[in-house]
Amino acid sequence: MAYKGKFVHLHVHTEYSLLDGSSRIGDLLDRTKELGMDTIAITDHGSMFGVIEFYKQAKKRGIKPILGSEVYVAINKYTEKEPKDKNQYHLVLLAENNTGYSNLIKIVSEGYVNGFYYKPRVDHDVLEKYSEGIIALSACLGGEVQKHLLNGNYDKAKEIALKYNKIFGQNNFFLEVQDHGMMEQKRVNEQIVKISNETGIPLVATNDVHYLRKEDAIVHDVLLCIQTGKTINDNDRMKFPSNEFYLKSYDEMKNILGDFDGAIENTVKIGERCNVEIDFDTLHLPKYEIPEGYTNVEYLKKLCIEGLQKRYKTITLGIEERFNFEFDTITQMGYTDYFLIVWDFIRFAKDNGIAVGPGRGSAAGSIVSYALGIIDIDPLKYDLLFERFLNPERVSMPDIDIDFCYERREEVIEYVVEKYGEDRVAQIVTFGTMAARGAIRDVGRAINMPYGEVDYIAKQIPMQLGITISKALDINKNLKEAYESKEEVKRLIDLAIAVEGLPRHTSTHAAGVVISKEPITNYVPLSRNNDAITTQFNMTELEELGLLKMDFLGLRTLTVIRDAVDLIEKNHGLKIDFSSFTYDDPNVLNIFAKGETLGVFQFESAGMRQFLKELKPNMFENLIAANSLFRPGPMNEIPKYIENKNNPDDIKYLHPKLKPILDVTYGCIVYQEQVMQIVRDIGGFSMGRADLVRRAMGKKKMDVMEEERKRFIYGETDEKGQVIIKGAIRNGVDEKSANEIYDLMIDFAKYAFNKSHSAAYAVIAYRTAWLKYYYPVEFMAALISSVMGNTNSVSLYIQECKRLGIKILPPDINESYKKFTVVDGKIRFGLMAVKNVGEGFIEAIVKARQEGPFNSFTDFCRRIENIDSSVMNKRAVESLIKCGAMSSLGGNRAQLLAIFEKTMDGIHADRKRNIEGQFSMFETIDAKVSQDNLPDLNEFNQKTLLAMEKEMLGIYISGHPLKPYEKELERISTITTSKIFENQNEMGETLGRNLDGQRVTIGGIIISKKNKITKNNNMMAFITLEDLYGAVECIVFPATYDRYSRLIEEDSLVVVEGKMSLSEEEEPKIICEKISPLNKYKKGKIYLKISKGKSLNTFNLIKEVLFKYKGETPVYVYLEEEGKTVMAQRELWVDMEQKSLFTELIEILGEDNVKIS
Repeated sequence: MAYKGKFVHLHVHTEYSLLDGSSRIGDLLDRTKELGMDTIAITDHGSMFGVIEFYKQAKKRGIKPILGSEVYVAINKYTEKEPKDKNQYHLVLLAENNTGYSNLIKIVSEGYVNGFYYKPRVDHDVLEKYSEGIIALSACLGGEVQKHLLNGNYDKAKEIALKYNKIFGQNNFFLEVQDHGMMEQKRVNEQIVKISNETGIPLVATNDVHYLRKEDAIVHDVLLCIQTGKTINDNDRMKFPSNEFYLKSYDEMKNILGDFDGAIENTVKIGERCNVEIDFDTLHLPKYEIPEGYTNVEYLKKLCIEGLQKRYKTITLGIEERFNFEFDTITQMGYTDYFLIVWDFIRFAKDNGIAVGPGRGSAAGSIVSYALGIIDIDPLKYDLLFERFLNPERVSMPDIDIDFCYERREEVIEYVVEKYGEDRVAQIVTFGTMAARGAIRDVGRAINMPYGEVDYIAKQIPMQLGITISKALDINKNLKEAYESKEEVKRLIDLAIAVEGLPRHTSTHAAGVVISKEPITNYVPLSRNNDAITTQFNMTELEELGLLKMDFLGLRTLTVIRDAVDLIEKNHGLKIDFSSFTYDDPNVLNIFAKGETLGVFQFESAGMRQFLKELKPNMFENLIAANSLFRPGPMNEIPKYIENKNNPDDIKYLHPKLKPILDVTYGCIVYQEQVMQIVRDIGGFSMGRADLVRRAMGKKKMDVMEEERKRFIYGETDEKGQVIIKGAIRNGVDEKSANEIYDLMIDFAKYAFNKSHSAAYAVIAYRTAWLKYYYPVEFMAALISSVMGNTNSVSLYIQECKRLGIKILPPDINESYKKFTVVDGKIRFGLMAVKNVGEGFIEAIVKARQEGPFNSFTDFCRRIENIDSSVMNKRAVESLIKCGAMSSLGGNRAQLLAIFEKTMDGIHADRKRNIEGQFSMFETIDAKVSQDNLPDLNEFNQKTLLAMEKEMLGIYISGHPLKPYEKELERISTITTSKIFENQNEMGETLGRNLDGQRVTIGGIIISKKNKITKNNNMMAFITLEDLYGAVECIVFPATYDRYSRLIEEDSLVVVEGKMSLSEEEEPKIICEKISPLNKYKKGKIYLKISKGKSLNTFNLIKEVLFKYKGETPVYVYLEEEGKTVMAQRELWVDMEQKSLFTELIEILGEDNVKIS
């Protein structure tokens, strides 16, 4: 019998059942082959996330893939979303043919797009609509038939079975039998056989596979705990009832389910019936509608020629040749419409004043892109290569990523949606995977291991790109030792390795958008990520399926440039146009050379600023190189690059032929383009072939590299002896040198960076530096506006303004706009930076102000009320008063806070009466109606005012409690909060000097304190310490708390010594070891001398003065009469910044008797 000894698994969950399947696709297929099976299905929960990878990997191994999904069927209608609809039934669907595959895509998409409620759900109507070409199986105990049987309702179960049979057709619906050793299954199976006998619906045997081998049940259990946020010790959690849900062999399946008539054989029959072929060879580019009278090629050519004439004064032969080569390549490869589509939405952005970046990625290497205005950087000027972007010898989609102003990026996407149709545009899914440290933390939580132990192990994993737990075990001796000597650590790490790299959740790609020729669900299933509708296939898979993927990136810096340019036009009447710009201004390059690049795009981190000071760039090419070198890997080349730049006569080349290629980077290979040029000019390769060699080197494909080495050195001839590739020797380079050059390229290829991308980003950097040098006030105002929500960044940039001598003015309802603006060479705070103040309210304020400035609080309220009575609420008004934005109305903050509610209520009531046609006091011609009835109250003290500013703006403006200690803080702090957070950001890029565990000293003010009692009944505290730049959390453990508790109070000025604790999951923290009062470091002291013969009352007069100017500076009084010095009591210490203090003391004691040290 043909089916003897054969079995096909048709109900299989992979890693893409997100935290409910632990089988990696590659391992699953390898195990399938080991078990002698030649066919297997993929049926992940509700989705098709893994289908393409599964299909490709199976084909590679000679296994037939069956593509399916275990969908969720709603209990009622799938669009209903009531609490009763939380539960759903399961149903396994398999695609029999390409029609079925297409229908499966539509069913799964429908579940996410319109049926999502806890899970993506469909119903019988949806299944009926898309039933053609689909084979359905009744699923596990969660299936609809089985649920009714479990509830004792046999008739209903039979009715549902017949309904499914009708939907899918006879022999397209099967009743599943499963046996995982559970009593319920045995009961249900008996009744399923009965239904089968009574209805003729065939049986099929499945094992609902969730993991690979029996021993992997624990890994799957840990995944379930991670998914549900529980630990394996919890009783009330989702748990599988046995360890039988693994990929079983034919014998095991025959043993448990062989007695069910035809159930085993039917798996093979279904396997034979399912034949889906996925098309990876057809492009599905949307069609660009062109004006009448042109073909798409003609229209693109017309646009390019016009563009070239604008870009170049004279079109030389070189320009013409390069253009013709590129244009022919683009049209022959079928990408004409692609370029027209990109040209069109970039033109839309520019026409509508939406800032567009000068270029990004390898697209900056194309003269066609330059002519069309897609990029703004001349590829010929900077030796940028087209083949790095679009290689005629490697058919792959071109990749044009575009940066837009981050505030208006959505408008461009909306334009594309409108132009090509809502059903043809979608965002792209990405999968959050469990990285090395994350896997250890997740597993640690799930197995209930103490946090401290898990944290210690997680931190043994080095912070570097592409690190895995296995690599970390090889690198880190401490980790290896703990793994080998401690049973619980071994268990943690083994489980973490088992889940490492598995997809954890879906999210939306930050920038990717797919645009298709026909509705997207003709090609790919859709998913939902909160409100965003995304594809279920990732970016790479979409490209392989021939779909057009674009990256629409939002770049904050473009918004900063736009805002700065607008402010310059408003204040100076100048329109800055960067499109015809040169990049060689010595003043601007000098900003880089001095490392004064805070706020300059990609050049503002501490490490980069230090590198710039050593590099001293004096030409634009240096900036391109700096941008390429300052990243992991090539950083090691920085010393050599700087050495060679400073000593050009000492540069040695392996062969003179390298000089023209590498002289721009002082003999170092920095760019991928240089690798390609060497392979072309020395090896005699075509540029397209050279790009393939570069890719092989970058990916360390040793076999390909060694094969290419021979060609590089000796060349290649065809059967007739015709030279196809010249090779280095024919090009006059000896064999030894050629080998050395090839080795040099291999060393650098994996680090070399794409010059096109670097050059385009260096353009943005130069533009920001130019603005900072020539229009610092406008630039800084725009820069601070762009980070309004981030207090640490705002503080950092305000400090930079102080360094540049730019004054920051507080918000003012008579002068401020939404964003930060420039007034008389000073920066005025934006109202959007005030907490609780909404955009609608700000717009009403600006509109009301057009009649002239507000002259009282009553006037303010009345005018806003007349414009829009709904935008002004008490909380927002209170915030504006507290931060000082109402100070220009007359009256102090204390007075305004006392009357604002009553005034607002009165005006609101008046307006209401007025609307109802009743008499209003505003109809009387009394000039006093808009005057405020202010109570006689003194202003709050300076400390309260500062606290209010801090509360409403997140920072201090009119002063800072730490201002008197600025010099001391500089002297004693080994780090600032801005450095800590900068390091945290760089950690992600593995460039950060890892601060974790380092000893630090930092001074500041305690702005909040939370006490906590430990398990052992000891007191500890979490404090937030703020310095001049931002705030950092400090943890004070019990021993330290006991010693320093008197200093741990809100508003205390302290110096903390301790160790940094950094984690990729949380904000940086400092573990406190020592706390001391900041004033102990205050250098100044005041000495007063009471001369002989002075009246006894002198001491009391001095006391009165000292009391008036309270502060942190100690005062010593020398009593000449008695010949002794006394230190004044703590409450008589003074604020040295107050100049009138000295005037008053000198008046009492005489100039010679008041000294400062």
